[in-house]
Amino acid sequence: MQPVVTPEEMAAIDAAAPEPVDVLIGRAGAATAREALQILRGTYGRRVVVVAGKGNNGNDGRDAAARLARRGVQVVVVPAGSPLPPLPGPVDLVVDAAYGTGFRGEYRAPAHPALEGVPVLAVDIPSGVDGLTGAVAGSPAQAVRTVTFAAEKPGLLFPPGRELAGEVVVADIGLDVSGWSIGHVGADDVAGWVPARPVTSHKWKAAVLLVAGSPGMTGAAHLAARAAQRCGAGMVRVASPGLGFDPGLPTEAVGVPGVERDDWDAVVKGQLARAGALVVGPGLGTESATESAVRRLVVAASDVPTVVDGDGLTALGADAALVLSGRAVPAVLTPHDGEFARLAGGPPAPDRIAAARHLAARMGAVVLLKGPTTVVAHPEGRARLVTEGDQRLATAGTGDVLSGCIGALLARGIEPFVAASAGAWLHGAAAHRGSTEGLIAGDVVEALPATLASLRSPRPGAAAQEVLGGQSVG
Repeated sequence: MQPVVTPEEMAAIDAAAPEPVDVLIGRAGAATAREALQILRGTYGRRVVVVAGKGNNGNDGRDAAARLARRGVQVVVVPAGSPLPPLPGPVDLVVDAAYGTGFRGEYRAPAHPALEGVPVLAVDIPSGVDGLTGAVAGSPAQAVRTVTFAAEKPGLLFPPGRELAGEVVVADIGLDVSGWSIGHVGADDVAGWVPARPVTSHKWKAAVLLVAGSPGMTGAAHLAARAAQRCGAGMVRVASPGLGFDPGLPTEAVGVPGVERDDWDAVVKGQLARAGALVVGPGLGTESATESAVRRLVVAASDVPTVVDGDGLTALGADAALVLSGRAVPAVLTPHDGEFARLAGGPPAPDRIAAARHLAARMGAVVLLKGPTTVVAHPEGRARLVTEGDQRLATAGTGDVLSGCIGALLARGIEPFVAASAGAWLHGAAAHRGSTEGLIAGDVVEALPATLASLRSPRPGAAAQEVLGGQSVG
């Protein structure tokens, strides 16, 4: 897994390094020069502008400039905030080494006709992007590539910083980041987490009990049920309070009868013994009797891996910590920003990692905070970031698909923190298999089997890291 460290953590790692600062600057400058040479695809006649600030980020850029000059590149070093001097000809590359992750204030990238359309290589992070949140102050340059050092930074993974960074390359400059607690989830991680189904398996080995749907909201139950099936659940039973048996359920799902009355949770409790996982909430509605029943059920299912989503989160509301406090197995809570506010008493702070961690600790639960970058937080403080999804998932029903997918992974024996992280990645990766326009939740469901199957196929770079370039820039 790719480690992610905050600017504060990175400052401590830098301070603890046994090597002198000038040695680290030399390594960072060499890494920057290597990436510049890859973008330039040669040195003869190439012209590069390096925008360098006063701090170590600028020192990295100046070191790279000297290395490029020794290779025959024509380099102009411009102090950050200064106007461009007369240029000797067309510019082939701009190296943005103005400010790093510790910058505070506004930054405006140089604007000049000679720089229009010229590719930008950012050093550590695009100048003006907050290294913790990805927020932008001023008008940073759009990079085609960012070379960052030792580990990824949150600001490179949260929008708009994520978009401004372009391709992110992590360069090892000898810093010790082994104490990382935030990880960026990738395909290889998920492949290692999701086990192949053993030959001795049977349908009850991965059974999901789904409490979802209400009058006018049956689609939520259908989507969650189908997603659970497509993510490997061998048996899916669906209880839709107030509806009884829903004849519109997927053919392979089994309806739970007798849930027409207000105390439907008593019926569902009788089904828990054979459940590998419980999913509560999609499309349930928010009537007071439903909310009370949800709370009783979540308490009764203390030792059953449980996902609480949608209306289930609304049912827990401000009392969520109390309801969840006696659980033997941490629940997985999957709020969007509005549901987060109902649980936490306010919306997530700009530092979404800290917000999710705080809520997870307070709830004693795994919190999956949905967003363009999904944050999964463990009550003990670990966090995972998932960037696989995109705006195609901003359509009705995709949250129901996610809850069903996580439920299936829990039923397959994956522990809650990992199941939530893997489910979020699979959800986003499945969406990537769909159309860029007009994607609906059902399309994501149908892409899940192929997405899971792809994890079993050899992937370039999975067994060994390919060494690119190889040019000396010393």
